[in-house]
Amino acid sequence: MSLRSADRPALEDGDVLVRVRSATICGTDIRIYRGKKTAGVRYPSVLGHEFAGEIVDTGGHAGLTMGDRVGLCPFIGCGQCHLCKTGRENLCLDGTAIGYQIDGAFAEYIRIPAAAIAAGNLRKLPDHMSCAEAALVEPLACVLNGQNKVGLSSADTVVILGAGPIGLLHVHLARLRGARRILSSDPNAHRRDAALAAGADATIDPTAEDVKSRVLAETGGAGADVVICAIGIPALARQATDLAAMGGRISLFAGFSKGETAEMDVNAIHYNELIVTGAFGLSRKDYDRAFDMIATGRLNLGSMITHRYPLDDIGTAFETAESGAAIKVAISDE
Repeated sequence: MSLRSADRPALEDGDVLVRVRSATICGTDIRIYRGKKTAGVRYPSVLGHEFAGEIVDTGGHAGLTMGDRVGLCPFIGCGQCHLCKTGRENLCLDGTAIGYQIDGAFAEYIRIPAAAIAAGNLRKLPDHMSCAEAALVEPLACVLNGQNKVGLSSADTVVILGAGPIGLLHVHLARLRGARRILSSDPNAHRRDAALAAGADATIDPTAEDVKSRVLAETGGAGADVVICAIGIPALARQATDLAAMGGRISLFAGFSKGETAEMDVNAIHYNELIVTGAFGLSRKDYDRAFDMIATGRLNLGSMITHRYPLDDIGTAFETAESGAAIKVAISDE
């Protein structure tokens, strides 16, 4: 990864140019940087897909004005396939994504393709919503997709494995959805404290106690209705089947590195009627709903951004994000 000067992105008809004001580092950005994720990523490429900024060229679009502050759903489906037409454009095989195939937001300026504008991916920020908060809409939307896949509801006891940024967003959203009890497991004491602040009822240090025994103790021996793997460690997939209650649901939410495999207790899945599901990315519906949760104040996530760096210090920003010392790291000039 290197920092260099470049011309402003060249625009095609209908494209919009945005000056990036805040862009947060995602775990996927780190996996790409470390070579653990390569599929669907153009190389070389400007990373960064969680962002917001202000319009400096409207591309001639009515309704857009210079200086408008905007956020963006970064995945652009083809709009024509069955998946797109049924609201699952995040799975579109012909889609493109900002920060993957299209140069992303770790830059002073970013080109928003006309196709994204036409699809309705752009959202104007209300005056009270900061660009840093708007940058968190994208990961929250992914979390919303994951919780919808397992049908998380107010009747559920939930175990969230991992209390990094994604795990904490799962805690925030599960609390908003009224989950009966939320348990968060993470070896990092700072992140366990953050999970309690986000709304977890109890935390577990997996290096100091047996997670299964603790979950059974917390659930009267029943196990968890929902188990969410919020960090891409294959061994946690097996652990999830051990923690789930009869008829429980498991979300393999976090991405795993290419070529990794995991054992799962297939007998537990069969005899206990467990439901195991993946969750990848977000749809525009997810983005809009997550946007509204933050914009209306139903979720206040600003405190998750614990570190801010200027663009010319992005190397330090990545080191901080990767170290586990931060919750969410932003490249920001706010």
